[in-house]
Amino acid sequence: MLRPASPSYNPIVRLARDIRSELAARGAYPPGPTNFDLERTRRWTQDALPLVLSMYERYGSIFSMRIFHTRIVVMLGPEANQFVTVDHPEKFSWREGNLGDLHPLLGDGLLTIDGEYHRRSRRIMLPAFRREQLSNVVHVMVEEAARAVAMFRPADRVDVYAWARKLTMRVFLRALAGLNPDEGGKGAILAEHFERALAIYGMDVPPRLLRGPGTPWSRMMASRRVLDEIVYEEIRRRRRRPGSGKIDILSLLVEAKDEDGSTLSDEEVRDELMTLMFAGHDTSTSTIAFMLYELARNPHVLARIVDEQDRVLRGNPPTADQIMKGELRELEQALAETLRLYPAAWIGPRRSVEAFTFGGQPVPKDVYVYYCSWASHRLPHIFPDPDSFRPERFEPEAKKKLPPGAYVPFGGGSRTCIGMRFGQLEIQVVLTMLLQRFRMELVPGYRLAVRQMPTLSPTHGMPMTVRPRAGTRQVTSTAAESGALRP
Repeated sequence: MLRPASPSYNPIVRLARDIRSELAARGAYPPGPTNFDLERTRRWTQDALPLVLSMYERYGSIFSMRIFHTRIVVMLGPEANQFVTVDHPEKFSWREGNLGDLHPLLGDGLLTIDGEYHRRSRRIMLPAFRREQLSNVVHVMVEEAARAVAMFRPADRVDVYAWARKLTMRVFLRALAGLNPDEGGKGAILAEHFERALAIYGMDVPPRLLRGPGTPWSRMMASRRVLDEIVYEEIRRRRRRPGSGKIDILSLLVEAKDEDGSTLSDEEVRDELMTLMFAGHDTSTSTIAFMLYELARNPHVLARIVDEQDRVLRGNPPTADQIMKGELRELEQALAETLRLYPAAWIGPRRSVEAFTFGGQPVPKDVYVYYCSWASHRLPHIFPDPDSFRPERFEPEAKKKLPPGAYVPFGGGSRTCIGMRFGQLEIQVVLTMLLQRFRMELVPGYRLAVRQMPTLSPTHGMPMTVRPRAGTRQVTSTAAESGALRP
């Protein structure tokens, strides 16, 4: 199957296309402000939640507004989310939406491809994320969490966002790429240059548009070349030794086959690995930090989680079965509520590939369309008292009453995050290993500010103070102690 053509990286070309599309639409947009407003544009890029909710209150579940040089369409609420992700995904392109901006780093991975090419890639990759495969890598999560928690001492002040970022990167290197982060060399270089390359997507728009030597773009592309050298070398090494028994995700992708016997090319494997690295590392890091923040502010929820852990685990590390079978229900519900309040992928950018109507409002072809899980999760008629942290919203009976599309932290339909179970498992392992030994306390005076790009994350980190749990003992993995397990 032919790879799709690369989207244009030239900002002038993209600007011209956006202007042509708007002129061709002849005003057939949902209601909303049509003038350029610098403050509205700033809020969209830095403080979108109150902006989108205020527009929803005024215009309803679909509206338009001018951001930068073009009019965008925003769809909000369960019906809108369901329309975009499940009922009519054929009306939208991810690649031609703003996710195309990720193509220079990620290439043609699941986040940036559409149609039959996407369906084929997802079909080939799915076996690597089945329950039995996740059970094979949970020991890596346990070992790395135990190692990271062992660094803490009572009264330490720790930026748990930075701490979680290092931890999830180590898990990625071992479980997904099969690299040992302690041997220096490739693992350390891969981690360093991925963070360097990713930095461009956390910047404001103007610097991202610059091209030429010394710009963020040139630094990102230089790091991409280093990443490619390492990843392609690892792919070739696995091609030379098929059936080696390695259980990391990269090895599984190299050996995966479609129903007709076709495999992923080296370039396709590279692109999917980079996509998994982006989608998993950043999102898990932020969710761990946000969850610790909410547990520190809601000690009654923390107490229920700790009591459950003591009862179910009896001081032992969690197993994949215990987590995936819902034996740690309090923890699972707290995670679900954290993702409701802070969905890492807070916005679903698309471009319409055909004109359509939703809620009685016309949407033209070839315009940017966004569904917003962050704002949808804060609608009070769906989630009463929406700004409060209430994990009981996700008790089994309460969850059944939610309308389709109400809760979409991982997207929906054929675009549901393929690594959803991996990420949920990793976060629950990390939180369990930490809370079995310590409780985390917010630093006095800390006020949470949220950065939106590339995913929701705390703008100024998450400084917390380490406090011991009374009567706890060190929780370790027998295999980790013996050194029997290797990446």
